[in-house]
Amino acid sequence: MRRLFPVPARTSADSPSGTSAGERAAEDREWGLDELADAYAYPEPPHGPSGAFLRANMVSSLDGAAHHDGRSKPLSSDADMRIFGVLRGLADAVVVGAETVRLEGYRPARAREAFAGRRAALGQAPAPAIAVVSASLDLDFSRPLFTEPLVPTIVITGAAAAAERIERARAAGAEVVFAGAGPSGRVDAAAAVTALAELGHTRLLTEGGPTLLAQFAAAGVLDELCLAVAPLVTAGAAKRIMDGAELGEPEQFALDSVLEEAGFLFTRYRRIYQ
Repeated sequence: MRRLFPVPARTSADSPSGTSAGERAAEDREWGLDELADAYAYPEPPHGPSGAFLRANMVSSLDGAAHHDGRSKPLSSDADMRIFGVLRGLADAVVVGAETVRLEGYRPARAREAFAGRRAALGQAPAPAIAVVSASLDLDFSRPLFTEPLVPTIVITGAAAAAERIERARAAGAEVVFAGAGPSGRVDAAAAVTALAELGHTRLLTEGGPTLLAQFAAAGVLDELCLAVAPLVTAGAAKRIMDGAELGEPEQFALDSVLEEAGFLFTRYRRIYQ
């Protein structure tokens, strides 16, 4: 892996090997987990305008597909999965849509020794909570995501959720959070972020899917996008990384960093607040 942007400075003191720190940053080499964690650290304090800092992590093919054959894994790589693990290791909670939970077979996040010290220093739980957004609560509460988490799974729902499903969620050990009281019964994306912040989850990571990510963008609560661009083309009719109504005005983001490995570009964009 090598850093393409920002362009590494080459003015620092030479190492014993005669290679400057800037040149080393530009080398194609394996980055350790600590180095990646430093590169992707949340701002401190992690508070955007919503009260939390919401980061998205998505992968896309060169022709814009967010998945192939219904899943994102065919577009991924070893480096992509390393970064995926690092982003989870830094988050308080991972926010994901119910359809993605079903299609990707989500399981609870696990504690990793590599991030234990960082998490303890920040007062985080040993692993991030998984927060599932579902207006209907049409979820299989017998799955390990609900029965075996290290940190209780959160379900975020709206006003129309059936009482029987709410009880099933709670009986499975999930924490039920209500976000949105409108007659449509839909979950309000901005209210979901606020509710998680009120629970102390201010370092948020969303892994989609495209519908949920579009809702966060439309609500103006998406602070950062980490987009992996895979050197693959799929054609077909797969969704883009955001699938929803067109925004009234495009939201502007600034490029923060670009890493590259095996043709994959790992980009990171921060939202520009007016």
